[in-house]
Amino acid sequence: MPRLNRPTKVGFTLIELLVVIAIIAILIGLLLPAVQKIREAANRMKCSNQLKQIGLAAHNYNDTNNTLPPSMKINVNSNGKQPGQNILVVLLPYLEQDNLYSKASTVGYDWSWDTPVPGTPSGSLRTQTIKAYQCPSDPSMQNGFSAYQVGGWAGSSYAANTFVIGNVGMQEPTSGNWHTNSGYTVGTIPDGTSNTILFAEKMAACGTGNAHGNLWTWPGGNIHWNGNDWGPTLFNPPNGTLPWPITQGGGNWNQPPLTSVGAYNTAACDWTRPTTGHTVCNCLLADGSVRGVSRAVSQPTWQNAFIPNDGNVLGSDW
Repeated sequence: MPRLNRPTKVGFTLIELLVVIAIIAILIGLLLPAVQKIREAANRMKCSNQLKQIGLAAHNYNDTNNTLPPSMKINVNSNGKQPGQNILVVLLPYLEQDNLYSKASTVGYDWSWDTPVPGTPSGSLRTQTIKAYQCPSDPSMQNGFSAYQVGGWAGSSYAANTFVIGNVGMQEPTSGNWHTNSGYTVGTIPDGTSNTILFAEKMAACGTGNAHGNLWTWPGGNIHWNGNDWGPTLFNPPNGTLPWPITQGGGNWNQPPLTSVGAYNTAACDWTRPTTGHTVCNCLLADGSVRGVSRAVSQPTWQNAFIPNDGNVLGSDW
């Protein structure tokens, strides 16, 4: 009687299975950094393109108004109110946000951040999130809001250079408060547009405390405003004195940017300086180009790049 061959079982041994799992884990470990680098490169490109759009908007504003956009613009409307519109608010019509700007500018509120906007979910301008002002590499940004102001104040990942957009004073006729405009056009920047920073990346939140937020509708929140916000110190001049004098001093206004910042609340995040999650800080020059600046740039070169009228040549490390 012939012997029947029993079918052999086909399968992996435990050791073989563990080896396969180990190989897969190694491959994932090798691929993950590459994927993260590709994602970050894409994010950096998007942030750079958004800065270019802001630069194009600033140039279009310049062509329309024969001046660069102001750090704070005072308008007196038919209700006798004087809405303070900072540079990011002023640029809305030039960033395909005409409808939002029109809704906000027709309401007689004193300040743009409290201005009601009919038909919007929150009902106020300050809570509107603007994609053009959000860098996807900003770790302090949560769905368009600063980490300290989630749901209350929309944030920005970019800030403007006071030396360029805030060098001329203007006084409100009723309150007497001083605000600042730009005394330059694209063609009159003394050091040239290719040697002058107009905007730089600055995370929506940094350090500890809600006063350190970079809020797109706040008057000083998205501007390199004073010694604590990477900008010049501005002193009130005598009434009627123009242009508003700017002095250099205070804080870290001339310190190079902080790069590769992975969290908004760590000691490595200094809210007084431009900050970014990239390995370099994207900076928009006044000619509309964007340059990645390393944190290793020397202090004199960095300082000369955002002072538009010092007459100094940028260093070889630029």
